[in-house]
Amino acid sequence: MTVRSILDTKGHDILSVEPDSKLSAAVKLLSERRIGAVLVMSGGRIEGILSERDIVRVIGERGAAVLDEPVSSVMTRKVVCCRPIDTVAAIMEKMTAGKFRHLPVLEGGELVGLISIGDVVKWRVKEFENEQEALQNYIKTA
Repeated sequence: MTVRSILDTKGHDILSVEPDSKLSAAVKLLSERRIGAVLVMSGGRIEGILSERDIVRVIGERGAAVLDEPVSSVMTRKVVCCRPIDTVAAIMEKMTAGKFRHLPVLEGGELVGLISIGDVVKWRVKEFENEQEALQNYIKTA
């Protein structure tokens, strides 16, 4: 299975904030949408990614006053991406090795989606259920 399979099921919606947005506005967006990360983009270009972990870390280090600072002062600048042709196994390995839970998906240099570990787990569970059903059907017809 590939990243494209997940995106075709999940959709290609991408939420983003500007680097100069206040951290408090980004926190509100994460809360309202019930998501764990948002891309930080400027002029259609990925500048970084802001995750719940980034927010918790910076509040722990600098206190709640950081909520008035721009997202650019908190975001992760080094963003690891994947491609639609990458396998689910490959991105699982990438996420595990990098200890992150979100991967922007680029195709030909263009952003086409965002994959989360939740999307991967949901896909894998569906895959196992389909295999189990096929085995049960095989046993019934044998």
